[in-house]
Amino acid sequence: MRAEFRLSDLIPSKFVAETVSEDSDTILVTARAASPSGCCPLCGTTSSRVHSRYGRTVSDLPCCGRRVELRVEARRFVCTASHCRQKIFSERFGDSVLPARSRRTARLEYLVHHLGLALGGRPAASFAKRLMLPVSNDTLLRVVRRRARLPIEPLTVVGIDDWAFRRNCRYGTIVCDLERHRIVKLLPDREIDTVAAFLAGHTTIKVLSRDRGGGYGEAGIRSLPGVVQVADRWHLMENASAVFLDAVRKSMHSIRVAIGATIVDSKLLSAAERLQYEGFIRREEANAAIVALHKQGVPIKEIVRRVGHSRGLVRKVIRGLRSEVFRTRESTLDRFLSILDEEWCSGCRNGAELWRRLKTRGFSGSLRVVTEWATRRRRSEQTTGPHLQKVPSARTIARMLTVGRDHLTKAETVTVTTIERDVPMLSSAREIIDDFHSIIRTRTVARLDPWVEAASSSLVASFARGIIKDHDAVHAAVTEPWSNGQTEGHINRLKVVKRQMYGRAKIDLLEARLIGAT
Repeated sequence: MRAEFRLSDLIPSKFVAETVSEDSDTILVTARAASPSGCCPLCGTTSSRVHSRYGRTVSDLPCCGRRVELRVEARRFVCTASHCRQKIFSERFGDSVLPARSRRTARLEYLVHHLGLALGGRPAASFAKRLMLPVSNDTLLRVVRRRARLPIEPLTVVGIDDWAFRRNCRYGTIVCDLERHRIVKLLPDREIDTVAAFLAGHTTIKVLSRDRGGGYGEAGIRSLPGVVQVADRWHLMENASAVFLDAVRKSMHSIRVAIGATIVDSKLLSAAERLQYEGFIRREEANAAIVALHKQGVPIKEIVRRVGHSRGLVRKVIRGLRSEVFRTRESTLDRFLSILDEEWCSGCRNGAELWRRLKTRGFSGSLRVVTEWATRRRRSEQTTGPHLQKVPSARTIARMLTVGRDHLTKAETVTVTTIERDVPMLSSAREIIDDFHSIIRTRTVARLDPWVEAASSSLVASFARGIIKDHDAVHAAVTEPWSNGQTEGHINRLKVVKRQMYGRAKIDLLEARLIGAT
């Protein structure tokens, strides 16, 4: 069944359409109020005595891809109450229909407001033009500012953090209501006095979640001495990792001394590497049996019969060609590596010349294989140790020491094993940091004080002293359910809005857009 619409259904309520005219891009509707009387805004007396009439032109929602303008025939009434100072008043249509002195209907104003919240000034104006809405970028921002309403609910649990107007130059402070998941205030700086003044005006706050910086903690103590301060758990984890990285940097000399050793601890290998290592142990036992039989003068044919291996394998073992711990793909250069080392040490560093000299010794490989070897050898000149191993950076070593063993390569596993054996203080620091991460993840507060005592004599003693200094907030971070992750998410939203306006938005506009959009 086809629905039928009347023109009065397309204009706001409380109006009666009288005439309609159209042109290429505008629909002009002449309307009047449906009520025969008006209510005095001062005393509330209803009056039907008309003093005069005047016209108001307002914009309404577009229709059929064209702008809609309402020409409202408004009336002035005479107030019949003798005691009222308002002798003549203009009729009101209600803020939900057409606010006083407004050039847009309430429903169009609502749409303009949300366009400004979502897109800002010029982007919203460009989009509004496509929607046939007569609004400019300045009008959009004025509407956003005018309709901004700060939350009035009492605050109980808040998160506070800083954000950058301009990085490394100017910072502000964001305050979030963690219970209602919304921003409540943007402060123009991160000074202690500014934050303390805001907190002093909200005495209902019971929990204050913050980062590890001392400024917000001091402001909380100054304004709200009884508030429970909670250190952010993510910052605790990140600070612990940063301290361990500093410990690695301080131990780099000891690491460089020890990095040449290659002892394998099977307990530190990944599952796949452990299988290879067990296979290597079995191969070593079989190789020892072959060598023992050979020393006894047993012929190769008899050794093959007794051990059950191929003749080629037995010959390799007897000639001393043992397999490595972790098998690698064989190269045509393997038999010529000693010759290459001799030529390299004698001063020949050109890959093409090395290849030509190897060709005279029976090498049948390509030039590319030799030049790649020369490149790798040249890059390893600045390393220490007899095996020409390049010492990884401090950050790489910290990653290798903290990542799961299943995610390490064979060479990294050997490096980690060497460091743990020859630099025990660093290995102990890693275990201490792992214990701290475990305390934060499992929320076992009983382990916190013993951990502080153990860490005070390690390479991460500075971090332990910081935990002691901020003990109550760290203790609350383990026991309380609140943290500052939600605040970090709101900061991300703030950055998006600020960059959307090319970083030139003032704090009141940022506040209006962020709080109005929640």
